[in-house]
Amino acid sequence: MAAHLDLEEQEQLEQLKAFWKRWGNLITWVLTAVLAAFAAWQGWNWYQRDQAAKAAAMYDEFDRALAAQDVDKAAIAAGDLKARYGGTGYAAQAGLQVAKLQLDKGKADDAKQSLTWVAEQGAEGGPYRDVARLRLAGLQLDAKAYDEAGKTLDAIKTTDFAPLVADRRGDLLLLQDKRDAAKAEYQKALAGLEKTQDYRRIVEAKLATLGVPTAVEATGAAQ
Repeated sequence: MAAHLDLEEQEQLEQLKAFWKRWGNLITWVLTAVLAAFAAWQGWNWYQRDQAAKAAAMYDEFDRALAAQDVDKAAIAAGDLKARYGGTGYAAQAGLQVAKLQLDKGKADDAKQSLTWVAEQGAEGGPYRDVARLRLAGLQLDAKAYDEAGKTLDAIKTTDFAPLVADRRGDLLLLQDKRDAAKAEYQKALAGLEKTQDYRRIVEAKLATLGVPTAVEATGAAQ
């Protein structure tokens, strides 16, 4: 009986050797690749957390300059964030906020540059780029750069922003004296906005100037 078991074990061992001879290298390569991928994933997560922590510390410096309304220091701090941690949400947020401060201080060209950076190089996976595009289009309209504004609006893909894009496009068309097309865009914007949103009043006011009755006017007429 023992000899029989020894024979079976030897046969199994030979089968295992044959199997390993045929497939061993492949299995080893697959396992190595899986382990390497896991290690890389772990390392990337650590790197991302490390970058975010360092960016957060640098963002605090920017935030202090922003609170003090020091546009020069805020611009420098935002520039440092872009240079060292440009892929983080902190850099994109700083770009948006410093652009607003620059605009408030009368530095429209600097604000355009800040918004352009966020629109083109800001962190992906969030609304930062499209927020920057929406604001940038407004500055381009102010500068009468209508073709540029149209291209900027075309690049916005976030569906939640569709009503705001339509509203801004209505502004563009109205400035180009395309009243009917502007009216259609404003109506599209109004239809996409929640009834509880205050911004509806602004869009309704624009429609009123084009001769389109608003909900408020309709109620007043009925009374």
